[in-house]
Amino acid sequence: MTYDVAIIGAGIVGSCIARELSKYKLAVCMVEKADDVSCGTSKANSGIVHAGYDPVPGTLMAKLNVEGTAMYKKLSQELHFDYKNIGSLVVGFSDADMEHIKKLYERGTANGVPGMKIINQEELRAMEPNIAEEAVGALLAESAGITSPYQATWAVAENAVQNGVKLFLENEVHEIVPPETRDGYWTIKTGQMDVVCRCVINVAGLFADKISEMAGARKFTIKPRRGEYFLLDNKCADLAHHTLFQCPDEKGKGVLVTPTADGNILVGPSADDDQDKTNTATTRNGQEAITVTAEKTIPNIPKRNIINSFSGVRAIPYDENGNVIKDFIIEEDEKAKRFINVAGICSPGLSAAPAIGLYVAGLVEKALDVKFEKNPDFTPIRKGIESFKHASDKRKAELIEENPLYGRIICRCEMITEAEIVAAIHSPVGARDLDGVKRRTRAGMGRCQSGFCSPRVTEIISRELSIPMTSVTKNGGCSYILNSKIR
Repeated sequence: MTYDVAIIGAGIVGSCIARELSKYKLAVCMVEKADDVSCGTSKANSGIVHAGYDPVPGTLMAKLNVEGTAMYKKLSQELHFDYKNIGSLVVGFSDADMEHIKKLYERGTANGVPGMKIINQEELRAMEPNIAEEAVGALLAESAGITSPYQATWAVAENAVQNGVKLFLENEVHEIVPPETRDGYWTIKTGQMDVVCRCVINVAGLFADKISEMAGARKFTIKPRRGEYFLLDNKCADLAHHTLFQCPDEKGKGVLVTPTADGNILVGPSADDDQDKTNTATTRNGQEAITVTAEKTIPNIPKRNIINSFSGVRAIPYDENGNVIKDFIIEEDEKAKRFINVAGICSPGLSAAPAIGLYVAGLVEKALDVKFEKNPDFTPIRKGIESFKHASDKRKAELIEENPLYGRIICRCEMITEAEIVAAIHSPVGARDLDGVKRRTRAGMGRCQSGFCSPRVTEIISRELSIPMTSVTKNGGCSYILNSKIR
């Protein structure tokens, strides 16, 4: 089959582009090297939907951040993923910090950010009782929010698939053949298949530079910046009520303390420049450093309630001269026609993703030189998996009556039932491994971190996918859970 558009990369940005294009009569596919969506930067970031006061006015980053943030409430309602508009605070600890906060306010005003206000110490303490005594004021941005980045990616990708987008997982791109050699069509070679298309969109995250090079397009370099986090048990939920930032520096927005969409408290990230794009290790020094920095905002963080630590890797773009590119790269290439780079999408990429989808759809329409026809069968609504944990007692009884698997609790920490796990496996973009089930249902994300539920989840995956238990993996590849059968 020949496609109108092939998207390389199935993270949050690639998925938003795919969903936007599915609104039209186009043949669209997504090509992803991992065995699931949201396996790169999208699965391991802060989950912050930023207000938009940080990007430089006039940049694509500023425009798409503000526009994307404004789209999240409606999008989350349509696609049934968690989003909470909790607001953010940039906390100042000195007169110099407060001067910087005034500049952020002015920048936010220029960017069109709604609901901003500089508040004093008394107002700040009323909002955040656990804030450090040294805090003297803050910038309040009411439009900021939080979401589950992997849950959002899954929901958006699933809705795109429901509307006709083809998703090809476990297809790493090895070669891109230019259109001059095939009647004006691009050919993407993965080793498993050839994808023939009129237009290519490069949303390959940390590897977008390699994809651009394969296509003979613009030269740039993506360098990884690793950020470590740790997560506190949900019993610490009252530690912070807004996303709490310190004043940002040249490497980013600094160490934050924030509630998560799931009711935990997240602390991080660090900002460690690295050479290895696949290095998601955590270190003792890194964890200690973010703890020390975070305790400037919230003293005496209860470290005994840390239930997990992890790292995410951000894609920082550099030009041919080794200078940081301080904006998103979103453009049809000047030399490689009908090849669109969507690269260097570091923070606030999650916030901007829905607006990037709209923007790139416009670029595709221009590149293909056609007027898009609307897809009459497009549905913006995606029904998620109903949560047993958050249902009323009456609804719980109804769910068990409708499906007895709702009566079997598999993950005791998070109260996740067998019905939810089975639904996650059989959804249009279904889970194929333990981490896939975890991202979709939260089974294994509680205090015991899957210590009790992983054997049962392994058993359910084996049964539902009709594969041996020894073939079930943690996160694809060779990450097998079990080595052999003993009886």
